[in-house]
Amino acid sequence: MAENLNLEAEPRNVVGKKVSQLRRQGLVPVALYGPRIEPISAQIAYRPLELALLSAGGTHLIDLKVGKNTHTVLARDVQRDVIRGDILHVDFFVVDESQVISTDVPIHFVNESPAVAAKKGILLAGPSMLSIETLPSKLLSVIEVDLSPLVEVGDSIYVHNLDLGEGIKILNDPDEMICRISQTSAARAEEDLEVAELEEGSAEPEIIHKGKEDEEDF
Repeated sequence: MAENLNLEAEPRNVVGKKVSQLRRQGLVPVALYGPRIEPISAQIAYRPLELALLSAGGTHLIDLKVGKNTHTVLARDVQRDVIRGDILHVDFFVVDESQVISTDVPIHFVNESPAVAAKKGILLAGPSMLSIETLPSKLLSVIEVDLSPLVEVGDSIYVHNLDLGEGIKILNDPDEMICRISQTSAARAEEDLEVAELEEGSAEPEIIHKGKEDEEDF
């Protein structure tokens, strides 16, 4: 597990609509909450906060110092301007190192599928993130999925195939597909053509039966 990021904040007294004054000063209002603390209002300089969020996302722990106290937190809710994308407010969840937490972790594919390398098929990916439950000390930044076992068309990887290590539980459905090798559209079209030609070649000739009236006419 990577080391925690570090970030500094100042206690905040400005609340409500007046926080727009802070933003004009290059500060972002934030809030800290958790099961064992009273909510804390604070403010952080925009650029250091932006860089920390880019590195941490919602899965990397941050040691956030507010005044003389340091809290280990996760970024839970980042509010942004709908047009410019500027950070307007951030909620930080203060973790308890002795209690399990749940969070969404992004999937990262590693290595190459032999089936894709040989152009036998293409990779179809399922969810981009998985929900996990674990202690803060075992929190993952990404979940790496090895594609090298995908050798043939139809080979798949499901949630139940993943082992993230002791103490980390995946909350998704065990039968949810992570990725699969699918036949290429060109190969599928060629196969459909072969089947159509085979069916056409094996079609029985039409038999015309003469009726009784025809026999009497002759």
